[in-house]
Amino acid sequence: MQMNMEFERKLTIPMDVKKMYPLDKSLRETVADRDEQLKAIFRNEDDRLILVIGPCSADNEDSVIDYITRLRRVQDAVADRVFIIPRIYTNKPRTTGSGYKGMLHQPDPNQKPDMFKGIVAIRSMHLRALRETGFSCADEMLYPENHRYLDDILAYVAIGARSVENQQHRLVSSGVDVPVGMKNPTGGDLSVMMNSITAAQHGHTFLYRGWEVHSKGNPYTHAILRGYMNKHGESLPNYHYEDIMHLLRLYSEGVFSYPSCIIDTNHSNSNKQYLEQPRIVKEVLAFRRYNDDIRQLVKGFMIESYIEDGCQQLGDGVYGKSITDPCLGWEKTERLIMEIAELS
Repeated sequence: MQMNMEFERKLTIPMDVKKMYPLDKSLRETVADRDEQLKAIFRNEDDRLILVIGPCSADNEDSVIDYITRLRRVQDAVADRVFIIPRIYTNKPRTTGSGYKGMLHQPDPNQKPDMFKGIVAIRSMHLRALRETGFSCADEMLYPENHRYLDDILAYVAIGARSVENQQHRLVSSGVDVPVGMKNPTGGDLSVMMNSITAAQHGHTFLYRGWEVHSKGNPYTHAILRGYMNKHGESLPNYHYEDIMHLLRLYSEGVFSYPSCIIDTNHSNSNKQYLEQPRIVKEVLAFRRYNDDIRQLVKGFMIESYIEDGCQQLGDGVYGKSITDPCLGWEKTERLIMEIAELS
């Protein structure tokens, strides 16, 4: 029986795309230096706070680079207290399968999907950010087989709430050489996330891109708390003091390298009320000041932020405004980062 698909073309393999858009020696050194700084934070050898921050989706290269250039200036001002990893999220999960799926699918959101142009576009944008601002950035591993197109350039990888229970995401994460954050699933069962972290921290043999591969395990795999949905479809937070203490207990019941957590301040933690993100950050910072165990566990925050507040419909054409989830605007973002540096 044949598959119900049309095979249009075979796409260029990652090795060839990397040759087309390579990292030079200077850029490789920048990536390696940032990798080591970030890992030192997870090893508790560096007490700076991590901020994985940026647009919900990277829909326009110029506005994304504009935003990250602004982040560069702020990073220089708070370099002793905060380690910034810009979000360049080029793949977007869609709950029902409809809607904008990210730059990988549509390098121009107003045009039809073109996967090859998308592959080129996402690598080009990550390269431009690195070259112009010195930032290696974060992306979501929505499709594990596509990670190789960016694996030499990313500082941080996120596994989303809908992917965290998937075996391939867990196995590929075990072979990734940078920190990987595992979100709790939308249903809120933290045991699913903890099982995923356990799997990713150990080595495996599995099939990847047509190869039998052997991973060594990723000790920097960690938790991301993002809130959850109850059986009635209502958003509930899991960033409160008791939630973080519960996560600490779960870590203590197993054997984990570098137990760590990032707090996602949007999604179900804010009920997608993006203006609540600064309040959530400040609450968690207060927990860290009160309890040394929480201070050691909570390494930072994931914040959705762009140039303009809120979000817009595809086609509205407002520069630097999200076309997916609403984001915190630049003025509020800059103020928040400065406050984080003072309070951390």
